[in-house]
Amino acid sequence: MVVLKDDERLDYLLAEELRIIQSPSVFAFSLDAVLLARFAYLPLKKGSIVDLCSGNGVVPLLMSAKTNVPIIGVEIQERLYDMAVRSIEYNGLNERIAMVHGDLKEAPAQLGYEKHSVVTCNPPYFVTPSNKEVNMNEHLAIARHEIYCTLEDCIRSSSELLKQGGKAAFVHRPGRLLDLITLMRKYRLEPKRLRFVYPKMGREANTVLIEGMKDGAPDIKILPPLFVYDENGEYTEEVREMLYGEKH
Repeated sequence: MVVLKDDERLDYLLAEELRIIQSPSVFAFSLDAVLLARFAYLPLKKGSIVDLCSGNGVVPLLMSAKTNVPIIGVEIQERLYDMAVRSIEYNGLNERIAMVHGDLKEAPAQLGYEKHSVVTCNPPYFVTPSNKEVNMNEHLAIARHEIYCTLEDCIRSSSELLKQGGKAAFVHRPGRLLDLITLMRKYRLEPKRLRFVYPKMGREANTVLIEGMKDGAPDIKILPPLFVYDENGEYTEEVREMLYGEKH
């Protein structure tokens, strides 16, 4: 059994055959989280993974289907942290996924410096919002805007958590690509893989996925573009497989 609060609902993660607690007024994951979980390098049996800005735990849940190593999610908002904990318990994944309620800036001190194999992060995309935006919905404002953490905070903490040769993966907006690369290099994360995501063919990219290696040698691979929708407005085969698995 799972206890749902207020307007929460229990949604399916179809490709993984898992369930996740969501709330339209507090937090519901977007396609970006799925893209990040699919894009990141995942060790199969050795090492550990830390997911920063974990929200309701969607990225750890998605990654748990692809790896057997321990996963730790870090989320500063107590309500979202609570949703993640209940989802993990519902899916019987307590022994593989742990959630930490705290500030990602403190994560290296809490979880260990230069100890982890992989860090993933879906950071807030926008600079600090107006008071009006915060007052309308504090939970959504914190998830979307740099209120509690900046992009630099996310990248610094990711680097501090990673052991040498470890990998950090981020999803963001293409407009912040130069900031991403500049900050990654500042904190010893050499960009190694880059992929642009487009709503459909002929449109500008609206999402970027980037992965860096701690103290890696300079050499970046630009992966093939990912298109979300086809000419009929349906999900492309690649995105459909990400969301629904090979059975559909």
